[in-house]
Amino acid sequence: METPGRRARLNSGGWRWGKSRGGENPRRPDSDPGPHLGPCPGSSLCLLPLPHPDPDPEPSLDSGPFPAPDPDLDFGTGSDLIPNLGPGPGTGPGPGPGPGQAPGMLRDETLDGATVPSLWRGSLEIRSEPKSCQTASISTSEDACQAVEQVDAEVQTDPPSPVALQYASQQDIPGLASFLHRVENLIIRELDKNWQSHAFDGFEVNWAEQQQTVTCQHTLCYPLAQAQKLQVTSVSWNATGSVVACSYGRLDDGDWSTEKSFVCTWNLDRRGLNPRQPSAVVEVPSSVMCLSFHPTQPSHIAGGLYSGEVIVWDMSRPEDSLLWRTGMTDDTHTDPVYQVAWLPEPQHSHRFQLLSVSTDGKVLMWQAASPGQLHLTEGFALVVQQIPRNTKLKKPTRGETEVGVTALAFSSFDPSLFILGTEGGFPLKCSTAVEVAALTRIPSSLPLRAPAQFTFSPHGGPIYSVSCSPFHRNLFLSAGTDGHIHLYSMLQAQPLTSLQLSHKYLFSVRWSPVRPLVFAAASGEGDIQLFDLRKSSQKPTVSIKQTPDESPVYCLEFNLQQTQLLAAGDAKGVVKIWQLSTEFTEQAPRETEDLDQLATEVAG
Repeated sequence: METPGRRARLNSGGWRWGKSRGGENPRRPDSDPGPHLGPCPGSSLCLLPLPHPDPDPEPSLDSGPFPAPDPDLDFGTGSDLIPNLGPGPGTGPGPGPGPGQAPGMLRDETLDGATVPSLWRGSLEIRSEPKSCQTASISTSEDACQAVEQVDAEVQTDPPSPVALQYASQQDIPGLASFLHRVENLIIRELDKNWQSHAFDGFEVNWAEQQQTVTCQHTLCYPLAQAQKLQVTSVSWNATGSVVACSYGRLDDGDWSTEKSFVCTWNLDRRGLNPRQPSAVVEVPSSVMCLSFHPTQPSHIAGGLYSGEVIVWDMSRPEDSLLWRTGMTDDTHTDPVYQVAWLPEPQHSHRFQLLSVSTDGKVLMWQAASPGQLHLTEGFALVVQQIPRNTKLKKPTRGETEVGVTALAFSSFDPSLFILGTEGGFPLKCSTAVEVAALTRIPSSLPLRAPAQFTFSPHGGPIYSVSCSPFHRNLFLSAGTDGHIHLYSMLQAQPLTSLQLSHKYLFSVRWSPVRPLVFAAASGEGDIQLFDLRKSSQKPTVSIKQTPDESPVYCLEFNLQQTQLLAAGDAKGVVKIWQLSTEFTEQAPRETEDLDQLATEVAG
């Protein structure tokens, strides 16, 4: 423990003075009253005994590394100091030196520790005083605003004066009553005639703005497919009429089977439509030859592949779009599938079957019977020996047994009746209700039937497209590689009329869904021909240039919901959406009767 004042240490056989903290220099005699022995609480000098290793009982102060003490100070001998220190607390007189130890005036002792309370903290607490600071006072003020005063005023018109009603006298117009009595029967007769007239049957008021010309509304394409020089092989509108789909593949020379293709859709009602970025894209390992949207499911679309497989996709989930497929089995087509169509089930009109045709001569009906798989429910086969010989046909090649099918169209009036276009160029009227077995050895899990019932006069080459009239049960159109369109009646073999539209192929023909006398055709010269039989039965009313370099237009489809729209796809990989003029969308009075009359007159 250090106390204010001086202290002395015994080191190397003597005592050494040192200066304590805050004390005076101990070497100055005028400031030192002399050593004080004994208890040293509060005193300025304490002598601390230290162990002395030297056995000499007479220690020398000048021995060792320490300087000699001041000669003016007299501390006496060690023997004088030790008795006056007295025993430490809790200790008695120590024993003498042990064996082998030299006698001396100091010895080692172990003393208990001493505790000295600190007065520094107490004095610090006493001297502490609380302090505080205050920021500058914040000045506040309150303001208020007053709205502009408003004044309500009323305006009163002059009080209305009562209007005196003047009743006409029954005798004001002489002879009126007698006139009405004379013409009463005549007016009633004419009103009855108007009531029974059908002059305005089918006429609907169109409040839309009149469109005088045919204009291109959208030009759609998929750059990745164009980079591979793929062509648009088919187009289709969905059930809502807002989404158009196209299939990419090849209809010209090339190895179609090893080339991947695409199915793309665009939503034309979507804000910010990008014509070069489809809304959904599905990659297909084989060329897609045809497409058809489901009649009631807007996102389901069926496609026929070059490999012979039939697939149904759900375009609402392009990451995993595959819904059903036929797979490659004995029931699958062995040639490319050129058309697919949805057909209502006979017992369940809300359920649909999928029908496919191919150049292998088979017409197959599929149904989704298990997850992801289409199963064959019915099958038909066209065999040369079973084709009706009601018209003159080319002699089939020796060894040929099957008739290749290239086009299909169902009747709008009889769901069991359909028309087939063939590679031989002759249309066939067929029925799903036949029971005659097909004479074929084609492997199949179900017995195949022969559907052909009637044969029509042929084109000069294969038929690429057929279309049944939605307004007449017996009329249909066919287009082929001879550049002609034939208008047939199902009641006779010869065409009612034949129109030469192109010196090249005609790839597609479609009847208008709203105009009974209007149809459109796609030519191999890059044109879309629009016909109105009310105006002319020999030349097109409007010719639209789809491709500037006369590349073929392979497909076209009318929109059943938005009837002013027509989609067409070409060999450049482009789909154009055409907005038709009013003359092709508004039905004229008695147009259906004119179609009936045309069919009757030509047939007679």
